[in-house]
Amino acid sequence: MNVINNDVEPGEQPPVQSRYSIVIATSKRARQIIGGAPTYVDGKGKKPLSIAVEELYKSKVKITGDGEDTEA
Repeated sequence: MNVINNDVEPGEQPPVQSRYSIVIATSKRARQIIGGAPTYVDGKGKKPLSIAVEELYKSKVKITGDGEDTEA
């Protein structure tokens, strides 16, 4: 969770407070990729969920406080 919350200013509420939020965000992003959304990392030979996890880890997509994924 520290990797994802690294851009949070001191005193602000981090958007990711549980592992469940990460699971929901990555599964939503994987569904977007399956639906034809462009990928922000090299996805050649990878499954959509693996791509979604890598995008989140590399901060190519962000989790906002309302549960929406946004581009970096």
